[in-house]
Amino acid sequence: MEDLKKEIISCIKESKGVASFATVTPDNKPWVRYVSVSVSDDMTIRFSTCASARKVEQIKKNPEVHLTCGVTDPKNWKDYLQIQGIAHVSTEKAEREAFWNEEIAKYFDGVDDPNYVVVIVKPYRVELCNITEWNPKIWEAETK
Repeated sequence: MEDLKKEIISCIKESKGVASFATVTPDNKPWVRYVSVSVSDDMTIRFSTCASARKVEQIKKNPEVHLTCGVTDPKNWKDYLQIQGIAHVSTEKAEREAFWNEEIAKYFDGVDDPNYVVVIVKPYRVELCNITEWNPKIWEAETK
């Protein structure tokens, strides 16, 4: 299981941070958008967004989310991930400072910008899909 976790983390890192992120709208419809993610060694996924973004309100109403990542060039298919997780929006100063980087600085007026928040996703099920095999490798958290 530890080897699979390492494969998953590697796949996220190799995706250049690009992921499709799905939430559920107030009328129970899926909504997907691209986000720029980072992953930590415990498979926690983070990305920044505006506090006023629709996804923030959608996460607050329904924290069940889905991410897809791994393929960044449709002409060069490779392993990809389907990730189910629980998200929450953090406004904690320590979290915002730890996540801050030069790329985010293009969109916010600093780490204390009230519109700057960090979305934190804790995966509970991940499918590592290999393009040459029919059955994905599945990782599941011990508790959801």
